[in-house]
Amino acid sequence: MTGLALRDGLRRITVAQGETRVSDETDVVLTTVLGSCIAACFYDPVAKVGGINHYLLAEGHASDPASMQRYGVYAMEVLINAMLAMGGVRSRFKARIFGGATMRTGFRDIGGDNIAFARRFLRDERIALVGEDVGGNGARRVEFRPALGLARCRVVTEQSVPAPVVRVRPAPPPPATLGDVEFF
Repeated sequence: MTGLALRDGLRRITVAQGETRVSDETDVVLTTVLGSCIAACFYDPVAKVGGINHYLLAEGHASDPASMQRYGVYAMEVLINAMLAMGGVRSRFKARIFGGATMRTGFRDIGGDNIAFARRFLRDERIALVGEDVGGNGARRVEFRPALGLARCRVVTEQSVPAPVVRVRPAPPPPATLGDVEFF
């Protein structure tokens, strides 16, 4: 697994929308930025393997595998299977979820739908949800050390989304008529 090595000796690997990454390397940090999307971080404390996904929508349909990872159920299954392939045991998985912000007021609550899906999926699959940082109005940056099970989440922005500004210009004065005097 390649990544950008920094002064601290850690390799940071960016996980984009619709991607999943799994690692058992102690110097790897998986990182992503979320708005209404969700990132689920799974960790097996015995196998010392972990992974993260980044899905955009709770549910939906797509015909090609690359597009399917945008949806929660597919992204979760990909993460579980990748963890199993690296020696993880499903009954030991611990999960944390991040994201699900409301980025635009007045629209459908995509973030809320994503949070509800993640919680329901983990409950139905009997995967322990040990932590979460979800909801609100701010984008988040998540950093996950998969081999250690350590996650850090920072709010990038936390503000209500302002309503659009509508500027009204005053109507121009009526044209001058003959006999009017204009002063400067």
